[in-house]
Amino acid sequence: MLGSRLKLRWSGITGGVHLLRLHKERRMSSRGATVMSFGDGSQGALGLPLSQIGLGVDAYEPTRIPGLPSNIVCLSAGHYHSLAVTSHGHLWAWGRNNEAQLGRGLSPRESWNEPKRVLGLEQVNVRAAFASGVVSAAIDDDGSLWVWGKSKRGQLGLGKDIIMAVAPAKVRALAGEKVTKVSFGWGHALALTVDGRLYGWGYSADGRLGKMGGLERSPLDSNDDILENTRQPSSPDLEVAEKQVLEAMERENNMPIVWEPCLVEEFCGVEVVDIACGLDHSLVLCCDHTLLSGGSNIYGQLGRMRQDLGFFPVDKILCPISIASGLGHSLAICRFAALDDASEETRSVASWGWNQNSQLGRAGPENLPSLVEALEGENPISVSGGRAHSLVLTLGGDLWVWGSGRNGRLGLGSSSDETEPFYLDSLEGCEVMQAVSGFDHNLVLVAE
Repeated sequence: MLGSRLKLRWSGITGGVHLLRLHKERRMSSRGATVMSFGDGSQGALGLPLSQIGLGVDAYEPTRIPGLPSNIVCLSAGHYHSLAVTSHGHLWAWGRNNEAQLGRGLSPRESWNEPKRVLGLEQVNVRAAFASGVVSAAIDDDGSLWVWGKSKRGQLGLGKDIIMAVAPAKVRALAGEKVTKVSFGWGHALALTVDGRLYGWGYSADGRLGKMGGLERSPLDSNDDILENTRQPSSPDLEVAEKQVLEAMERENNMPIVWEPCLVEEFCGVEVVDIACGLDHSLVLCCDHTLLSGGSNIYGQLGRMRQDLGFFPVDKILCPISIASGLGHSLAICRFAALDDASEETRSVASWGWNQNSQLGRAGPENLPSLVEALEGENPISVSGGRAHSLVLTLGGDLWVWGSGRNGRLGLGSSSDETEPFYLDSLEGCEVMQAVSGFDHNLVLVAE
């Protein structure tokens, strides 16, 4: 960490994060913001012209995205594409568009890297957007949910056998609900409403939607070869292992699909406060700080010894307040009261699951939550997971990265992996507002 420990840190108090966010939002509204990206640009998800980053398609350090308005207020990184929302409720998109997930119809590959307005939302005041590999979503200020893209697994939630929407379409099954957040896996989705109700839809195998759609295992979890390869140190590299996973998914027949959003039975009467979907698992955080997980557990991403299908509590995790998922690993920000002053608190990051590329940021058991010791005292306020890397934004506006550095996805100027969190000093002096990771790329929102 090369001297980064000499940086002064502020010890947050309860409510301090909210006050700081309000202060930053006011500054952004008057000063504007810049969006930066780094990592794998092969699908156009960086939004950078080739001339700006040389002959290659990757960016090894945070690089400003041209062509975006200066009033961006929030970002979302899908697997291979990106979304940005302005203060006026306009939505911009760039990146992979084979499945029409950019909301501008099918377009030639050479135009994927160009940020453009999403068409069909001109009468919608977008206040949040979310992305997966093949689907995009926007939430109107009235709480209605709009989706577009292509998914044979029912991820659109638009009704039986509807697998494609070239233009944004409203999810009628959620009419009357005020949705605040959506999270997408590879083929399933969860939605959280303003009153803490939880809806799910899409591919339901392995209990990633709880009891919804029935409890049955997918060919992925029943394939012992894949299970063994992903756990052994001598296993194939990340791309080969993922290819095995996707091939197993393609072999599935008669997929159990929930075509429209339905209430997740296990959480009826329980207030949910946060959700996160990995490739094939789900995390649900309740208001009493109970964290439950469901879905595939071949990487230990459920964080529990109990192997039953459905939602059950994550083991040995204390007071989680925010959660995130990568492809096969899970992350949580946990809160602790200071020993000498009950009015003060500290925050730490816990991680568990797949660690072949050090995306957990720590050593030790991988199948149960454990704290990332290198982040002690850093007061994290947001955490995000990619395919094989992770990042954390702190209360002081510092960005920490770790895991696989391939294609520059850590933004450190090289392809080297980092086994522990490393301070991204190229953003020193910048007021970082938000940082999110896609599979292999990252987006950073910086106040001007």
